[in-house]
Amino acid sequence: MEPIVELIAGSYEQIAFGYRLSTSEKEWTATPDFTHHAHTASVSAVATSNRYIATGSRDETIQIYDMKKRVEHGALLHHDGTISCLEFYGPSHLLSGGQDGLLCVWSTKKWECLKSIRAHKGQVTSLSIHPSGKLALTVGTDKTLRTWNLIDGRSAFIKNIKQNATIVKWSPEGDRYVVVVSDHVDIYNLATATVTSTLTNPKRISSIKFLANSILAVVGDDEKVRVWDINTQKVCCEFEAHDTRVKSVDSFTMDDFCVVVTASNDGFIKMWKLDLETFEPPVLLGQVNSTARLTCLAIWQPSSLQETPIEVKTEPTTSEADTQDVPELAKKRVRISAEEVVIEEQSSPKKKKDGGKKKRKT
Repeated sequence: MEPIVELIAGSYEQIAFGYRLSTSEKEWTATPDFTHHAHTASVSAVATSNRYIATGSRDETIQIYDMKKRVEHGALLHHDGTISCLEFYGPSHLLSGGQDGLLCVWSTKKWECLKSIRAHKGQVTSLSIHPSGKLALTVGTDKTLRTWNLIDGRSAFIKNIKQNATIVKWSPEGDRYVVVVSDHVDIYNLATATVTSTLTNPKRISSIKFLANSILAVVGDDEKVRVWDINTQKVCCEFEAHDTRVKSVDSFTMDDFCVVVTASNDGFIKMWKLDLETFEPPVLLGQVNSTARLTCLAIWQPSSLQETPIEVKTEPTTSEADTQDVPELAKKRVRISAEEVVIEEQSSPKKKKDGGKKKRKT
């Protein structure tokens, strides 16, 4: 029995599309499975868990679609402004970031907002959850990179960067992370919180995806996909995927090879077979034309895996991020192993709680 895989794509036309994959030796087909037209503005972000699909939009709402019951599950109303980023952690939690500078932690059990953090002075442009589920990274238009302890919902450390970053992402093993600024990718070592190397793309970068712990797929304002080895800073593979710029890239594993999925402004979603050992020119497995201007992409695969839940402590008020810069973790040290995350505070001033911000009803 072939595994269940669906391609989920958001569009400028306010619609989220779902396509069920059917695989064969000759050609893969993507059959329309559902359309979710719950937004009143363009879809800006999409994320999937083993049961739910979450879409964020410029209409200030997060819409939830239940893949088990195949029904619209409702809307989450807490952000003011565009929802810029969404990410699930296992089946239990969803994190969202928005134009209002908030980072919100949601429980998928009752869909309540467990924590609302004033993460950035400007927009939260991207977020990424550590594989342990106990730390999260955010970047924003205030030119800062921030690390959050998800156990208590507080800032672990803050690093000033020279420009506004658009993407941040942990590696699969959680030993490093990457930050995208315009056309280059800075690779950070977790132990030192310093840049170890930089990859430069010919065009502005719109999306990235780790295919392995040291292999990174990069797409942007041209028609090509570039696959980098971040250890050697060399391009392992480069191929033309679409007729116009590629908006988003994702991937999943099938048998002994990697499937790279790309979405473009030309309306097409394409599936490419890529061997991560030889990096031979990829083979186009199949494609589907949504006839819409696509903005974002995610893969849905139902799974029985149960990650350890985020144990965030709830508070009645919105927390304000400490604006003090802490280069190279001078104030707080973060030590991560496969099983635990330890935050060791050195002498640092106490943070002031913001009790004047009225929390919006969810």
